[in-house]
Amino acid sequence: RIQILFECYRRMSSTQSLTNDEIRQLLKEKKLRHYNLEKVIEAKRAIEIRRDYLLKPPLNEKCTVSHVDDEFYDTAKGTCCENIVGFVPLPLGIAGPILINGDLYNIPIATTEGALVASLSRGCRAVRESGGVKCTSSYYGMTRAPLLKFSSVKLAREAINWLEVKENMGKLRDVFDSTSHYAKLQTIVPKQAGNMVFLRVVAHTGEAMGMNMISKGCEKIIQYLQDDVEEFKKSRMLSLSGNFCVDKKPSAQNWINNRGYNVVCDVTIPSDVLNTVLKTTAPLMVELNNDKNLVGSSLAGCIGGNNAHSVNIVSGLYIATGQDVAQAGTSSMAIVTMETCDKDGLYVTVTMPCIEVGTIGGGTSLPQQQNALRIISPDIKAELLSQVVCSAVLAGEISLLAAMTSGDLVKSHMSLNRKK
Repeated sequence: RIQILFECYRRMSSTQSLTNDEIRQLLKEKKLRHYNLEKVIEAKRAIEIRRDYLLKPPLNEKCTVSHVDDEFYDTAKGTCCENIVGFVPLPLGIAGPILINGDLYNIPIATTEGALVASLSRGCRAVRESGGVKCTSSYYGMTRAPLLKFSSVKLAREAINWLEVKENMGKLRDVFDSTSHYAKLQTIVPKQAGNMVFLRVVAHTGEAMGMNMISKGCEKIIQYLQDDVEEFKKSRMLSLSGNFCVDKKPSAQNWINNRGYNVVCDVTIPSDVLNTVLKTTAPLMVELNNDKNLVGSSLAGCIGGNNAHSVNIVSGLYIATGQDVAQAGTSSMAIVTMETCDKDGLYVTVTMPCIEVGTIGGGTSLPQQQNALRIISPDIKAELLSQVVCSAVLAGEISLLAAMTSGDLVKSHMSLNRKK
């Protein structure tokens, strides 16, 4: 019986006609691997069988897939996750709207932290009643840094010398750009450490965040260098990423030299808004921001951590809109400045040099994540998304710091972040 079933599977054409129990038997006998199920049957059925195969009761009944449409799993397979057994629903809240450069935008936040959306909404109200955030942004590009190793320091230096010739960079640009319709090589910044050379490749990647795109281009560049350039022929590529990019780790590199979008925004909050909406005063806010976000973070040795909780806003937005949430640690690097201004007002700025976002590709292709992007704007682009991220961080910062100055922080969390 097993042999007959296996023959059906091997021929593929008969697999769809097998019952779920027959496929489970093939899995049990290891004639079929659970990670290959989507190759031979439709996604939703494959997930149900895998769930029962991998998870024992009652877990297999808890990870239900029955109330999710087929489009979700058809989109996720081969793109967003492997060995899918279900999904983890998260509450999605809407904060705002926030006024940015004269336009209103809602902010979708996926979170399990009570009080976050309420606090962010209060900050958005304060921003609206103050005339809105003014926001500027520039696109630096996505980065990847292959690591090459040479047999000597001298050979490593000679390779860098070759890269610094303008005509040679033109050759590499042609090689890199040939790998994609959208990827455009901007520059390569070499860094030598002993007999190793790290190549920080910077490229524009259109509306995509672009990690896969730039990785493909880097691979092509290294292949060209090692095959056709004498100075690189004896080098070894130890890794396509040598951690000099820097990806998914807070770093001075990105803090100083940027990655993704560099966004800066500001707002001036009048004293009446400070009093009625935020329940605080400008001197109290300035003192707390200086002592907590600047001095306290410096004592802790933070890089890009001169803020109260920017990662809260970034991660909530990233999960909701299908961004790579592992990049929240780098994208949330921010410095918040505050100073008093005329008539007891408060001037606030937020600078975020490394916002890594996209509106196509990866998790943004999932139906609900696409919907979350449309909540912000029906035709949202990556640059606008980066501005919404930075502006939302500003709103979140002023609300949290205000709660700290007024002593409302614990009270609000006890009210909104505890099961009753």
